[in-house]
Amino acid sequence: MSRLLESAAAVLTSNWKDSFTIPCEGLYPFQWNWDSGFIAIGWAHLNMARAQSEIKSLLKGQWKNGFLPHIIFHNESDSYYPGPEVHAAHLSEHSPAIKTSGITQPPVLGFVLGELYQIATDKDSMLDFISEVFDAVYLNHQYFYTHRDPQNEGLVYICHNWEAGTDNTPVWDFIWETFEVPDYDLPRKDTQLIDASHRPTNAEYCYYIHLIELFKEWSYDDQLIARRSPFLIQDPLFNSMLIASNESLIELGQLLGEEKKVAQLNSWNSKAIASMNTKLYDIKEKAYVYYDLRNERKLSFVSSSSFTPLFAGIPDASKAEALVSHFQKGRFSGRNHENYLCASFDPESEYFNSKKYWRGPIWINLNWIIYRGLIKYGFKQEADTIKNDTLELITKYGFYEYFEPSKAENELLQKGYGGNNFSWSAALTIDLIKNDKTNELA
Repeated sequence: MSRLLESAAAVLTSNWKDSFTIPCEGLYPFQWNWDSGFIAIGWAHLNMARAQSEIKSLLKGQWKNGFLPHIIFHNESDSYYPGPEVHAAHLSEHSPAIKTSGITQPPVLGFVLGELYQIATDKDSMLDFISEVFDAVYLNHQYFYTHRDPQNEGLVYICHNWEAGTDNTPVWDFIWETFEVPDYDLPRKDTQLIDASHRPTNAEYCYYIHLIELFKEWSYDDQLIARRSPFLIQDPLFNSMLIASNESLIELGQLLGEEKKVAQLNSWNSKAIASMNTKLYDIKEKAYVYYDLRNERKLSFVSSSSFTPLFAGIPDASKAEALVSHFQKGRFSGRNHENYLCASFDPESEYFNSKKYWRGPIWINLNWIIYRGLIKYGFKQEADTIKNDTLELITKYGFYEYFEPSKAENELLQKGYGGNNFSWSAALTIDLIKNDKTNELA
């Protein structure tokens, strides 16, 4: 494992840009929101100063209303589309001086701060750092419950597929069919850098850009977006990350003496967990699914996002067992365990595609989240499996962006999918090795 750790550290070092880490050279040349959270966890094992810098650099892009964008354009680059001129975040009255995008990503910073505190050897120094950034992260949570929860039910919505982090999951196909978009000119760079057949299609990208054009037309006004956006989804991954981050802020806030904020966080979480279990849990599918607020309907598809509530401690014991059944000769493991865990979409679905971005391939960050969730509920065997599957793929291919779930297909492959030397793949490999949670269940 020492060689794997050295290789992972080398990836983070090569992607370090003075005060933050890019996800991948060329393909993703700026700072991404949830990427930086996972990357900070990796850095915490190697260089805590860089872990802290990662978070401070991200927070430089926070808007005045607490909103935290999904991209911070600290640097110049022409290898990525859409860049800052397409997002035009300056149209919002809340935007900062630095260029950013106008959409967000799953809110991981709260639980990342908790991870950094656990990893830190100097707890007092780390608590001083957390005290510096606590209010900014809390304000981000306040933004969501103030502006993204129109029915006051503790579930926040996303208004763009990129906000989910699972960019082109087949679930969004059923949103795209509800509205039409122009045929945009798309000067994409991603399809020139890696296999275009593995990326979202141009037809899908037209929807992605159209939503941004609508938000610009409305000057990124949250009230107008809530009333008019054709894409308003309560996503199980996004809400699970927010709930998990709430829980970490509660624990850290107690250490800091932030009694009023802790009380508010507890209130948000109580309502959110109840709504997750009543509104987003699907008994038939044995999983947490998606809710389309605009069209008032449940989208009952099972993806890797469906298992992330385990990480946030949302399901009761019976729901947790139902979720894990998908890994026990179920849809995701394959009836004879012929699949590595965990595919990003139901392998038995007609919409599954094992090579196409979030329509099937394995992503290391989701594996890490699910692994931690399995540990939380005491599923040691399944936790061991997902950890070992992850490390086996990384060891064989290196730190790719995503991976083939079929064991038979992997017999024929020489590399993973997407970008190589991908930062969160490296960072979370470091954490899986150095912070072995399965030992806690031994």
